[in-house]
Amino acid sequence: MAGYLSESDFVMVEEGFSTRDLLEELTLGASQATTGKVAAFFVADLGAVVRKHFCFLKYLPRVRPFYSVKCNNSLGVLKVLAELGLGFSCANKAEMELVQHIGVPASKIICANPCKQSAQIKYAAKHGVSLLSFDNEVELAKVVRSHPSAKMVLCIATQDSHSLSHLSLRFGASLKSCRHLLENAKKSHVEVVGVSFHIGSGCPDPQAYAQSIADARLVFQMGAELGHTMNILDLGGGFPGLEGAKVRFEEIASVINSALDLYFPEGCGVDILAELGRYYVTSAFTVAVSIVAKKEVLLDQPSKEEETSSAPKTIVYHLDEGVYGIFNSVLFDNICPAPTLQKGSASRAAGACRRPGC
Repeated sequence: MAGYLSESDFVMVEEGFSTRDLLEELTLGASQATTGKVAAFFVADLGAVVRKHFCFLKYLPRVRPFYSVKCNNSLGVLKVLAELGLGFSCANKAEMELVQHIGVPASKIICANPCKQSAQIKYAAKHGVSLLSFDNEVELAKVVRSHPSAKMVLCIATQDSHSLSHLSLRFGASLKSCRHLLENAKKSHVEVVGVSFHIGSGCPDPQAYAQSIADARLVFQMGAELGHTMNILDLGGGFPGLEGAKVRFEEIASVINSALDLYFPEGCGVDILAELGRYYVTSAFTVAVSIVAKKEVLLDQPSKEEETSSAPKTIVYHLDEGVYGIFNSVLFDNICPAPTLQKGSASRAAGACRRPGC
C-alpha cells in the first residue's frame, strides 16, 4: 500500500450488502431523524472504481491510466486511484494542489489543459509539474516565459463530430499547423516530448481512436525531423463508464490495441497514456434526492369542445435538485438519469439516480 488511504476514509459493509440496501437504510434514517428538508447526497461504491481499474488493465495492458480530476474530485475517489498507482490529469492550479495535498508526486501529474493561465503555469513550475499540454503559439510563448524547462505535449484535433462533447471545436491543433508549432518550439528551446488527443465523450465510432493514433504517428515523424525526442502518446479519454453504452469499452480497446500495434508497436520506446474520468466513476456513484412535490398536468391543452377531464394527463414530480446542479448532464450531455424509487421512507418519497458523470 502506498499510504494514501486510512480506515476513516470508508464505511465497510457486509458482503452482499448493495448500494440500494445502503440507500434505503440512509434515507429511512434521515426521514425518521428529522422533519426538515434532507439535502440530496451521493453514495459511492469505491469497489466499483477498483473493478473498473482492473478491467482497464486487462483490456489495455500497454496503456498507463491517468485520472481526469475535473470529472469527480471526491477525496475518496482520488485516494483509491492514487493507491492503485494512477497518475492524475489536472486542468488548473486547484486540481494540482488537491492531488499534491494527498501526497501524489509531481512526476505523476500532467497539466493537460492546452490553454492555461500564466499563474497556473508558474504554479506548475514552482511545484515540479513538468508535463504540460499545448495546442497554439500563445500557449507556447507563456511556457517560454514562465516554465522554460517544461516538457510539452502537443494536443492535436480529432474527428469527434459524432461525440456528445465536441472538444475539437475548442482544443487541438490541426495537422496542418503542427509542423509550424514544432518549429516554433525548437526555436524557443522548448522540449516537445509527445502528442495527445481527446475523443469527446459518447463517441459511437471506435475508429475515431484509430484515426487519431495514425495522425499522432505523423506528428511524431514531424517532430523527429525537427530534432524533438518524442516518447509520449496520450490517448485522452471519452471511454464509456456504463453498461449499455452504444459502443462497449472492450470494442474501443480492441480498436486501440490494433492501432497501437500498427503505429506504435511494443518496444518502440513510446509511453502510452490515457486520461479517464467518466470511465472510472460513472457507475460508482448514486445520488439520493427527495421528492418535494408532485402535480397532475395535461399532456396537451384540450380544445374548447373537449372536456378537460377526458384529456390525457401525467404526473410531474419536483425534486430537491435540478439541472443547474447535480443533474447538469441533462443540459450538457443530453443524458437523463434513470430514477429508482426508495420505498423505505415513512414521511416522504425518496429517489435514487445513477449519476452519468460530469
